[in-house]
Amino acid sequence: MTAPTRSEHDLLGDRDVPAAAYWGIHTLRATENFPITGTPISAYPHLIDALAAVKEAAALANEELGLLAPEKAAAIVAACREIRAGELHDQFVVDVIQGGAGTSTNMNANEVLANRALELLGHAKGQYEFLHPNEDVNLGQSTNDVYPTAVKIATVFAVHGLLKAMSVLQDAFARKAVEFRDVLKMGRTQLQDAVPMTLGQEFSAYAVMIEEDRSRLAEAVELIHEINLGATAIGTGLNAPAGYTEAVRRHLAGITGLPLVTAANLVEATQDCGAFVQMSGVLKRIAVKLSKSCNDLRLLSSGPRAGLGEINLPPVQAGSSIMPGKVNPVIPEVVNQVAFEVIGNDVAITMAAEAGQLQLNAFEPIILHSLSESVTHLERACVTLAERCVDGITANTERLRATVENSIGLVTALNPHIGYTAATDIAREALVTGRGVAELVLEKGLLPAERLAGLLRPEVLAGSSTMPAI
Repeated sequence: MTAPTRSEHDLLGDRDVPAAAYWGIHTLRATENFPITGTPISAYPHLIDALAAVKEAAALANEELGLLAPEKAAAIVAACREIRAGELHDQFVVDVIQGGAGTSTNMNANEVLANRALELLGHAKGQYEFLHPNEDVNLGQSTNDVYPTAVKIATVFAVHGLLKAMSVLQDAFARKAVEFRDVLKMGRTQLQDAVPMTLGQEFSAYAVMIEEDRSRLAEAVELIHEINLGATAIGTGLNAPAGYTEAVRRHLAGITGLPLVTAANLVEATQDCGAFVQMSGVLKRIAVKLSKSCNDLRLLSSGPRAGLGEINLPPVQAGSSIMPGKVNPVIPEVVNQVAFEVIGNDVAITMAAEAGQLQLNAFEPIILHSLSESVTHLERACVTLAERCVDGITANTERLRATVENSIGLVTALNPHIGYTAATDIAREALVTGRGVAELVLEKGLLPAERLAGLLRPEVLAGSSTMPAI
């Protein structure tokens, strides 16, 4: 049997819409026009919640200004709160990448809210003569101020999750820094032996890198609190009554709990995507440094016998369908791939921001999609790396000490005490013969045994203290 439908009308004509759907004709056409990713906007719950918050604030502001009947406002507000509580998210069906600068997303929200509000008022879906998606739900608004405002609110909440995840990873690295504070090893520059350090110092650096990036991310998200709600189509505020811009900002700040501010110049704010570019740049910075740290973990754990083998990553799955016993560094590898994605997303965001013309940027849907993917994937990557890799890392202490004792780089620590020329000769002979630096220094009588032992103490070799600074 054919599912029941209802007929709706727009400027292109009449279409049948599934009777049970809360979305309407504009959403129907968008689903037909944009079969791009197969990912509906409902995949981004922060965005759906943000759209509902914007529409709720608009309804409250319009009621306050006497533009929207109290019973209509109450129904719209109730529908918005249901959506922010997780209801009806499956009704947000338009593809995340779409033409029209986000109009399809805004229309999808208008229709879902209108039809749910109609039900709350005792009417059937589609009876828009009682409450209309555009005339009531979208009153005083345009896609061009609703959509970017919702994207910013969604981004703020998503970034809060990423900041927490980065803190989890930072703490994991910091705990390992303390655990490995007395484990001596060779540092390397350009993949060659450099000078001794502790494994704790090495892991401390990873913790500090995450901490620094958390600070930069917290700074970048502050710019996202500036909104253009009330700008309507191009920033002139056409069709938004006097007092609306401040009233809707005040209500939206109260609903979201965010210190939102209205941009000083709404014409500029409606076309400028600079805050998104800066946010994406910080996400790229995080990705680059996170990937670098994962490269190190893979290198340090390489082997287990034919590589460096200085640390052991926790085994989480079999590594090969053909090589029995092989275990791969799959967690760092997946984080590397997230980093590659974030770097690619940054290029997409940059090009989309640049491609805007005149009073509007039509490409914010791809900015939303790319930012959301970057933030959510980085969040999951940080937690996964912390819990399934870093927390379980162990050190091959004896192997690390042996590399220090056998390293030519050890002679650098003795250079101030035996002279550069003698140190060079010792290094050359050690390299040719395979003998240890300390052994040759004692044999040639360059330093007494007691003084040499003092110079080779871990706290001397690795700095004034082996305790990492975190």
